[in-house]
Amino acid sequence: MWNDIVRHVLGGLLFFLPASRRKSIDRWWRGREEHRKLHAADWLLVSWGKSGRTWLRVMLSRFYETHFKLPRHTMLGFDNLHRQNPGIPRVFFTHGNYLRDYTGHGYDTKVDFHGKKIVFLVRDPRDVAVSQYFQWKFRMRPHKKFLNDYPPHGTDLSIFDFMMTEACGLPRVISYFNGWIRGIPDVGDVLTVRYEDMRQDPGTALARILEFTGTPASDSEIADAVDFAAYENLKKREASTSSSSWWRAQVRLVPGDSSNPDSFKVRRAKVGGYRDYFSDEELVAIDEMLERDLLSGLGYKVSEQTAQGAAPVTVSGHR
Repeated sequence: MWNDIVRHVLGGLLFFLPASRRKSIDRWWRGREEHRKLHAADWLLVSWGKSGRTWLRVMLSRFYETHFKLPRHTMLGFDNLHRQNPGIPRVFFTHGNYLRDYTGHGYDTKVDFHGKKIVFLVRDPRDVAVSQYFQWKFRMRPHKKFLNDYPPHGTDLSIFDFMMTEACGLPRVISYFNGWIRGIPDVGDVLTVRYEDMRQDPGTALARILEFTGTPASDSEIADAVDFAAYENLKKREASTSSSSWWRAQVRLVPGDSSNPDSFKVRRAKVGGYRDYFSDEELVAIDEMLERDLLSGLGYKVSEQTAQGAAPVTVSGHR
């Protein structure tokens, strides 16, 4: 909270600077905070936006509060649960958006993450880009668009044009994934978890994550966490005004417009749902881009598809 206050005050003081300079300073400040948390964390959850991070965060929060007998519905937020019980790890949820602005390291190098225990959460880049479109259109604040080089507030952009635009759509997601595919072998201890596998069997995915991060769970604890964070339950909590406003705020589980289902944080959670938004010709262009530009290793290219229900993909020898 204190860091947010300082950043807002700093933003006011820098109001009269050129926009590019304001952006550079704001990103540096955010990168400084990312760097602090990264080095203090016991483990990291790294993902691109709209990859299922909120869902996983709710499952983890439920497990930790049950396993360590904490008050109900305390949402995991870096070290807040660790302060209540030192047995709970400090978990840093990050997209890594600003770290390089502080350290000066390039986009593709993962030297800043060396030696850290990392859960790398991935999702089909095409589904990610579509979800990011609705995030941009209905939920993203104007300053966040400016800060992360998304099309400005009020831009009239079709979903296909957004999808194919290098600065915001599928090319940007592919570039992010490629950077991690190249960098993972040099980072250290990395567990790659696919959203699609987590949707198919959330209990197994959660159990693997907790085993990997050092807090094994019982079958009953896993089942309870999975049930609590089920898509239907999260959807109801977001739609219900009777849910704890504090709890909903902690996971930003509030719709941009309650009358518009596409403005909800928990929108559809559908695997392969991107296909519902494009013509056949557009789908060919989208699929060709992914096949051509995404590096192998995550199981999303046609050339590396495995039978449905196969074990989660291994990247460069890591779990």
